[in-house]
Amino acid sequence: MTQDLIARAQAWLAEDPDSETREELAKLIESADAEELAARFSGTLQFGTAGLRGELGAGPMRMNRSVVIRAAAGLAAYLKAKGQGEGLVVIGYDARYKSADFARDTAAVMVGAGLRATVLPRPLPTPVLAYAIRHLGAVAGVEVTASHNPPRDNGYKVYLGDGSQIVPPADAEIAAEIDAVVSLNDVPRPESGWEVLGDEVLDAYLARTDAVLTPGSPRTANVVYTAMHGVGKDVLLAAFARAGFPEPVLVAEQAEPDPAFPTVAFPNPEEPGAMDLAFATARRADPDIVIANDPDADRCAAAVKDRDGEWRMLRGDEVGALLAAHLVTKGVSGVFAESIVSSSLLGRIAEAAGLGYEETLTGFKWIARVDGLRYGYEEALGYCVDPEGVRDKDGITAALLVAELASVLKEQGRTVLDLLDDLALAHGLHATDQLSVRVEDLTVISDAMARLREQPPTALAGLAVTKAEDLTEGTEALPPTDGLRYYLEGARVIVRPSGTEPKLKCYLEVVVPVGSADELDAARAKGAELLAGIKKDLAAAAGI
Repeated sequence: MTQDLIARAQAWLAEDPDSETREELAKLIESADAEELAARFSGTLQFGTAGLRGELGAGPMRMNRSVVIRAAAGLAAYLKAKGQGEGLVVIGYDARYKSADFARDTAAVMVGAGLRATVLPRPLPTPVLAYAIRHLGAVAGVEVTASHNPPRDNGYKVYLGDGSQIVPPADAEIAAEIDAVVSLNDVPRPESGWEVLGDEVLDAYLARTDAVLTPGSPRTANVVYTAMHGVGKDVLLAAFARAGFPEPVLVAEQAEPDPAFPTVAFPNPEEPGAMDLAFATARRADPDIVIANDPDADRCAAAVKDRDGEWRMLRGDEVGALLAAHLVTKGVSGVFAESIVSSSLLGRIAEAAGLGYEETLTGFKWIARVDGLRYGYEEALGYCVDPEGVRDKDGITAALLVAELASVLKEQGRTVLDLLDDLALAHGLHATDQLSVRVEDLTVISDAMARLREQPPTALAGLAVTKAEDLTEGTEALPPTDGLRYYLEGARVIVRPSGTEPKLKCYLEVVVPVGSADELDAARAKGAELLAGIKKDLAAAAGI
């Protein structure tokens, strides 16, 4: 083991303000665990457009108080450089391990740098923080969360004063300021001076949630709800009570915040098995719909009983189209927007309704910036249904809108599945799927991307590739990003590395024309067959 590695670890240890990570690192140094020390000190967690996210632990490649203090100092320096050195920074946090500590450290750094800081009163949904930034006139906001990542992770998400997440070049400018922090001893951290808010901001957010519903609309849908061991329950129940919906039946085993997430492998409604307890509750309670939030409640999932009587998750693209159709019936105006990895059905719904439509890069940091935005969604269960209130995805207001739609359909003697049929008849059956590969070794992802660039597929599932785009070069409508897009005859494929997890993600869509209701079942079977074929051929082409 190199003396340089030991020296760096010892220097880090000398500054570490956290007794837990100090003890952890001291043991690693004492045991001379070269492999583990190298993993911790091989670089630094990179601050990007998702902020920071990583595994908890000691060292610059982990999430810990030392890394957070440096990040906060970099953000403070950035704000001062922009002439906002006396502004307010509002800080929120979820219920994960260390989240409250990271929030308090951030507040201390801001005050020490001459800014003002306020902290939300307790662990609350991320959309409450996104709302609070504009409501309080803050120059920036920080949310301490790792969203739906595994229990051992935490993260640090940064918003600027417009209430939306940072985009380039702000991320690189903040990262440069973080890199300029030489020593934690140079970062003043007073013991007090920031404000811990009461419930007034939460009350204002809840009052705003009414804006997504039509006055006098039906509020009769019975809901089973899971908070997925996160922070959504109390806020969602309050919002539903204000709106006059029946009180949701809770998935008791997952109702309270628990950073260990004991009932799920990954606390993400999209992951296999994550909704099993919700479905078991639904079989007992027989609701009209099942609704789930992820742990920081910025995402919203929905599940329905299929025609065989079994509960199934709706895909994010299905919910995205359903909410768009519901908003159209409300007579909304403005622009519908989505990321490039989401279903093209939204564009067809917008066009038929005479509404504007835009595609953006992946992430609500881009969707929220669309001029005239009225509704935005992303296939990963993110929906922005009140952009004037929250310029980010919001799983609470999305859940209200889902419940309103279910209530309207219930009053008509119809279901969500009937509305999906209507959309397929009007615009063609849009079937989507994802090929997602989680890796331990990140070179698997870079190798797959290189292979596809060097030998791009000419056909997938027997469908000819009519156009291939390397998105690193950007397009007329999109800035550069690491991704590949293939257009096929009646299909589309996008391949990209995940921005928040060690995953390669491939997004697949096929569109099957439907002439009449009698053809729907055959169209669904054809769509499923094509998606399976594309998935198989794409995996082979990428070598994964």
